[in-house]
Amino acid sequence: MSGRASGARAVLRAVPDAASRPGGARRAVVVGAGLAGLLSAAALAPAVDEVIVLDRDELPAGPEHRKGLPQGRHAHLLMAGGLAAMERVLPGAGLRRRLLAAGAREISLGSGMLALSPEGWHRRWRHDGPSMLSCTRALLDFTVRETVVEHTGAAVRRARAVGLVGDAERVRGVRVAAPDGTESELNADFVVDASGRGSRIETWLAELGITGVRTRTVDSGLVNATRVYRTPAGAEQFPLTVVQADPYAAAPGRSAMLMPVEGDRWMVSLAGTRGGEPPADPDGFLAYALGLPDPIVGRLAAGAEPLTEVHLSRSTSNVRRHLEKADRWPEGFVALGDAVATFNPAYGQGMSVAALGARLLGEEAGRAGVSAPGLSRRVQRGAARSVDAAWAAAVGQDVWYPDTRGARPSAADRLVTAYSRRLTRTATGSYRAAAALWDVTSLNTGPERLFRPGTLLDVACGALLPPLSGPPLTAAERKILDELDRTAG
Repeated sequence: MSGRASGARAVLRAVPDAASRPGGARRAVVVGAGLAGLLSAAALAPAVDEVIVLDRDELPAGPEHRKGLPQGRHAHLLMAGGLAAMERVLPGAGLRRRLLAAGAREISLGSGMLALSPEGWHRRWRHDGPSMLSCTRALLDFTVRETVVEHTGAAVRRARAVGLVGDAERVRGVRVAAPDGTESELNADFVVDASGRGSRIETWLAELGITGVRTRTVDSGLVNATRVYRTPAGAEQFPLTVVQADPYAAAPGRSAMLMPVEGDRWMVSLAGTRGGEPPADPDGFLAYALGLPDPIVGRLAAGAEPLTEVHLSRSTSNVRRHLEKADRWPEGFVALGDAVATFNPAYGQGMSVAALGARLLGEEAGRAGVSAPGLSRRVQRGAARSVDAAWAAAVGQDVWYPDTRGARPSAADRLVTAYSRRLTRTATGSYRAAAALWDVTSLNTGPERLFRPGTLLDVACGALLPPLSGPPLTAAERKILDELDRTAG
């Protein structure tokens, strides 16, 4: 591909007229400039001559929040499996290096965090285990966008996609609406719907004659509340700290996370399910954090300088469209990311699932070309496998909250939960059990890792070390906590 762009800001142009397309050139169009869309564009770029990414938002010229990301102001962690998939889609681009240079923090699951689960405090081991990246969603999206544009020449353009061009056999492009409401067609050899949670894919498919897509929603009523603080002097290396919700307490789930982000800041995110939602006022926000089973996040925040107000978000339900089970599926079209499934953001899986889907798309398109018969069906069905694992993990916990809508625990849920709770309890005092959990949590392996003979034996034997009575702080970290705590006495 020729004419590489130098940066994201250089390619926010009007959608070209279909007549301007050179004869014989292969074009891919991606609807949505979030992570799923940008990674899909990068995945398709080697297989086509031109990639156009459409988004209805005016995209920011820097790492700033935008309207099209309802969870953009809240905590996001990029797991190792997701980052690996992103780097596979963008070989040689140095995405991890770019994120770290921009201020993202690399955190070891084994030694770099304080975590209280419903089964107790987890230890910090000398062996690090997989890492995850901690930064604002705005920084992550902007860095990925600039990297994709620079390394693929994809054009990111502001436009509102309103439908598909084609029929039930093949999609041949996208209908685009201008600000005055007039519509035009943008022809394409391949189209990806990565328009996110608000995708209108069922309507678009129905217009092509494809109906009967089954959708399932499981909603715990989770509300996120987030406030950003200046990292106190001397506390720059304080570990990421999380107090997880307890789905098994027959009460609303409540949780808190303090994570370091770029710019010497702490992001404090609270979350509560229906009936236990965190408040938006600053005093109530702090009181909520202090009222959790361990008040450590509230104690830290009490001594830090707030930089923002409290931001609330409610777009948190698990929603899955079973597109892979549709009776018919058109060639030249796939849906990925949140257009297929959204997950309770508390479990940190959405970005990685989107990256794994884009990686699969790139592998299939590179192997056979975007016009290969059956390509779309293979990608849609293949992407469902990573969705399956994430869905099982998210819904498998959300069903236990007392006021969750859309599902209640089944006999299978009870059996799996009994095992997973014992595994988690074992992991608080067994390195091998903890390593199995890290591998699955980081999406480096599938859930079958938890049922290998060695893991089954570890779970049967139980924890080798006694439970911790409190967070595993170093002496220096305990001093920081005591100095920041304004609630003592």
